[in-house]
Amino acid sequence: MSISQEIAPHLPHLRRFSRALSGSQDSGDAYVVAVLEALVADPSIFPKGMSPRVGLYHLFLKIWNSVDDVHTVLNFDPTETEAVHSIQTITPQPRQAFLLLSVEGFNPDEIAKILDRDVASVGALIDQADREIAEQIAPAAIMIIEDEPLTAANLQVLVESLGHRVTGIARTQREAVALVKKETPELILSDIQLDDGSSGVDAVNEILNNYEVPVIFITGHPEMLLTGAKPEPAFLIPKPFDPKTVKAIISQALFFDVKTRLGSAAAS
Repeated sequence: MSISQEIAPHLPHLRRFSRALSGSQDSGDAYVVAVLEALVADPSIFPKGMSPRVGLYHLFLKIWNSVDDVHTVLNFDPTETEAVHSIQTITPQPRQAFLLLSVEGFNPDEIAKILDRDVASVGALIDQADREIAEQIAPAAIMIIEDEPLTAANLQVLVESLGHRVTGIARTQREAVALVKKETPELILSDIQLDDGSSGVDAVNEILNNYEVPVIFITGHPEMLLTGAKPEPAFLIPKPFDPKTVKAIISQALFFDVKTRLGSAAAS
């Protein structure tokens, strides 16, 4: 089997990881393209002695950490890569280890291989990322769009355990639109299939016509939202979800929102 065939099943997840790392669909996808183009040019760069998934992420982060080279190859416009630059405020390897564990589900042994570290240092990196991210995020108002009562309750507990506040829980598209008019949230957690047969994606799109707010989608079929069509979500949580993943992605989404606004304000 060729390298391209071995890594193909893992590309949607790599795109999710890249977007979480950069905070943007465009810049995240650009890094994945850089990896694929490098492999086409020289297949021998793929790591030996690693599983296809571990090797793919290892190669991706090797290219990601060569920021200047990647920007040159892809001819990035600095005005479109705010999130790429803002990530430098979090120490790079702690953030990468944090996402590899909490979002991608790699175990410490795999993360150690991906980052060329030992297992003990991986734990230290993740703890450091937790501290650095928490220091930069103020308590936020978060809206939940979820029609399953137990899931909604679990999400509310997770949100509040992070020190944030839930503005309300909507079960339908109509309820979601009405709720956001009462209080504009700083983040939305949204299911895909809602109680009245409507779509959480439609609810979010209607809200985003009038409000700028980061969104985390929650679905049992994340690949359905990673089709290559635009727009796609930067933040996506599969069901059934791991509480650690939810906490990690909430922190990521709020972090990138704050950093982007600060960057825009500074530029204006």
